[in-house]
Amino acid sequence: MKDFRTLKVWQKAHQFALAVYKATTLFPREELYGLTSQIRRSSMSIPTNIAEGAGRFTDKDFARFLQISMGSASEAEYQLLLAYDLGFLEDEVYRKLHSQVEEIKRMLASFLKTLRRKTKTHL
Repeated sequence: MKDFRTLKVWQKAHQFALAVYKATTLFPREELYGLTSQIRRSSMSIPTNIAEGAGRFTDKDFARFLQISMGSASEAEYQLLLAYDLGFLEDEVYRKLHSQVEEIKRMLASFLKTLRRKTKTHL
């Protein structure tokens, strides 16, 4: 069991979720229960699953939650693109958020690789 707040990937994911919440405040009102809700949920799911996985007792369980976080990051990445293409996000905001989610995905992939290596050597 780890303190999720000490994990750099969780810290980055938390900052990303905060930035998404801020950016989506300007989305059209009619999207409140559509894209606004979806993109917020997927961005929040990334740090949430990292935190939940960190609370598990085995690296195998932790890895499963990191995989879920990776899926949520990919979902958020697409939803950002959709929001940008629909004109809901300005170019600079989109580029910053896209860069953040790409970095999180790289960090998650690296973390997963490390956990899998560690799990294999303990079998």
